Amino acid sequence: MSWIREGELNLLEKIASNVLKAGPMPKHVAFIMDGNRRFARKKNMERQEGHMQGFNKLAETLRWCKQLSIPEVTVYAFSIENFKRTKEEVDGLLDLARQKFERLLEERENLEKHGVCIRVLGDLNMLPLDLQQLIAKAVLTTKTNNKCFLNVCFAYTSRYEITNAVREMAWGVEQGLIKASDVSEALLSECLYSNNSPNPDLLIRTSGEVRLSDFLLWQTSHSCLVFQSVLWPEYTFWNLCEAILQYQLNHKSIQKARELHREEQALQQLEADRACVADLLQHQGNGKPADAKRRQEALHLCTASREARVQDFLQALKQKRNHFFSDLYGEAVSAYESQS
Repeated sequence: MSWIREGELNLLEKIASNVLKAGPMPKHVAFIMDGNRRFARKKNMERQEGHMQGFNKLAETLRWCKQLSIPEVTVYAFSIENFKRTKEEVDGLLDLARQKFERLLEERENLEKHGVCIRVLGDLNMLPLDLQQLIAKAVLTTKTNNKCFLNVCFAYTSRYEITNAVREMAWGVEQGLIKASDVSEALLSECLYSNNSPNPDLLIRTSGEVRLSDFLLWQTSHSCLVFQSVLWPEYTFWNLCEAILQYQLNHKSIQKARELHREEQALQQLEADRACVADLLQHQGNGKPADAKRRQEALHLCTASREARVQDFLQALKQKRNHFFSDLYGEAVSAYESQS
């Protein structure tokens, strides 16, 4: 089954699509694709076939999102917790991933035609080396495509992602790239695996479960959460329309919450910069209080210095992550050439 499904919506679907597009549309939708195993039991089929049907549904859902002008999708493909399942099931899921990333590489021209950029979010070191290399190839092959984005969360949990972001900031402090006082909520967001994406507008979970299961906990604090009872392989265009309608009904309150949060973040950063200025003037002063002009100049200097440090740190972090993928890709090419 292809990653990119061709085909148009039928007449009724097109009418529904046009009606929805008259309102505010989500730009980024996240899916917890739950219910593959229950679907397999329901249909008296092997678990692996249930997971295969789940991938087929993902390809179909990506087509619907494209038709609805939703440019970014994030999916929970494989949780770190999934490693606790039986060896047979874990091996089956990893084999399915190998097949699908190999197929993706075969479809690179089609992905380029549609402008699809694939990103994989998670700790790839937990995966077998050959699968890491396949993923690196897929990521690097599509990295310049910019019409639509598919983020595949693999070997991922949100708590692990947040913990890793804290480690990255600690590394930045140890390397002298940033100061401990530069650490902030905004900086942590920039250190997440998902730093290249806006936060999801809409998160959908299927199968009737009403929990996030450690998925995008940080990013969805101001997102519309929709829980639907349908099993993922049975998901339909109309289920997606229902979820988008829920988003539209709550759009104003979501936007208001986001604006308030941005204002609060800006205020917190301003207070932190003012505290930096107070310390600076205290060390430089001779006991006399600084006038307003001097305080303003010091605030501007402190803010500019912090922003420069943060940008240098984020650039170093980006290079470190890029090197991880390019090194994997280089290893894969070398292994292929040695076998030829």
